[in-house]
Amino acid sequence: MIRVLLVDDQPMIRAGFRALLEAENDIDVVGEAGDGAQGVRLATSLLPDVVLADIRMPVLDGIEATRRIAADPRLTAVHVVILTNFGVDDHVYAALRAGAAGFLVKDSDPDDLLHGIRLAARGDALLSPAITKRLIADYVSRPRPGSESVRLATLTAREREVVALAARGLSNDEIAASVVISPATAKTHISRAMIKLAARDRAQLVVIAYESGLVTAPQR
Repeated sequence: MIRVLLVDDQPMIRAGFRALLEAENDIDVVGEAGDGAQGVRLATSLLPDVVLADIRMPVLDGIEATRRIAADPRLTAVHVVILTNFGVDDHVYAALRAGAAGFLVKDSDPDDLLHGIRLAARGDALLSPAITKRLIADYVSRPRPGSESVRLATLTAREREVVALAARGLSNDEIAASVVISPATAKTHISRAMIKLAARDRAQLVVIAYESGLVTAPQR
């Protein structure tokens, strides 16, 4: 079972998500929180697989809640998926840098929501289909080269190549086809790169690729 914690200050929103998620045989909603601070406390006590958290909440917003969860060594297996009404904006970038595993817009198709939760639960989350292409295009247009480039020096040439492809939104199967290796080998390279770069999940690996300048802005 995938254990999900709902964190949103609107009870009706939480009720709608609960009804949708609990209709699935492999998903269990283990708790609800009305603000970010309560969400962090429940994440610590309940240890869910996935936290669905709104960005804008009282007491503690979703970005700071994400940062606290990502920084807690007891919660390394907890993946935060940010819920937003606002599409791609600076709040989403901030949440990505804070440690969010992925993003979903609240009016996503239910199948996209369920797929995103299942991806997040196994650490393969990236971004909502409604947000992915625009977010990647916007984010790579503002790279932040710096100390991350030093960390990339620990990767092999193949690992750097695979990380760059993952940062462009390719799946393991697509990476494998691109560099002519098996999907299992692609997954192994991704896993090793995550360990070397201390990335919590695939989304954090992508952040490092962007901020190091490994992925550069496309020509427009």
